[in-house]
Amino acid sequence: MNSAKVIAVINQKGGVGKTTTVINLGVALSREGKKVLLIDGDPQGSLSVGLGKQDPDGLDVTIASLLKEIIEEGTVSPDAGILHNEEGIDLLPANIELSGLETGLVNVMSREFVLREYLSQIKDRYDYVLIDCMPSLGMLTINALVAADSVIIPCQPNFLSTKGINLLLRSIMKVRRTINPSLKIDGILMTMVDGRTNNAKEIISTLRQTVGQNIRVFETEIPRSVRVAESSMQGQSVLAYDKNGKAATAYEALAKEVLDEERKRDRSRTYGIR
Repeated sequence: MNSAKVIAVINQKGGVGKTTTVINLGVALSREGKKVLLIDGDPQGSLSVGLGKQDPDGLDVTIASLLKEIIEEGTVSPDAGILHNEEGIDLLPANIELSGLETGLVNVMSREFVLREYLSQIKDRYDYVLIDCMPSLGMLTINALVAADSVIIPCQPNFLSTKGINLLLRSIMKVRRTINPSLKIDGILMTMVDGRTNNAKEIISTLRQTVGQNIRVFETEIPRSVRVAESSMQGQSVLAYDKNGKAATAYEALAKEVLDEERKRDRSRTYGIR
């Protein structure tokens, strides 16, 4: 099996649908026949809770404990801490312990590369690894950007959310210049879209005309849906909770866009070799 593609789902603004996107894109990719690992990179453990782990603080093995092992010993067991979800995906959970680890990383040599080192030991078991990044540009997020092959940026169609994109893009470009030159931006994903409002339509149109000149804005737009919030409370993806709903259909379409783009890149690399 080829090594997994690692995607960091990132935005320094909270409440834009990062966790929801990781869960539902991950499940949609799994339904396309891909082996998928989801990594909870937020000490709040929202991804873990959203996949049914109601008490992540009670877990003995999490991403924090595994990264500590990497720092201290350099190796981990490939199966350690990974939970198998009934929807066909694997989860590496997080809890509040991850917050202490971020503080401790400041004094670690090669601190930006700890997550990359962990993934190098397990990612040949998967096709895709999706990292749910915390809403900040701290050391854990830098680790995710260094470990990733690409990023997806969820963004709500409102002024404050789109205003922060330029700052985020500058941070991504800095990581690419200094540490991870192969890092790519898969695209900006519009989330919680209320297509009935002119404001949302105008913001999305402007974003496509400006930022979209240089960075892909996914054709798929994730609609605002109460079913998404309900599914998280039930510890399920919206694809399982409301399989015929608009949000589920949108995430299925997003997965196809991600897969189509990967196929195009594979063809380009093959053509280049020839």
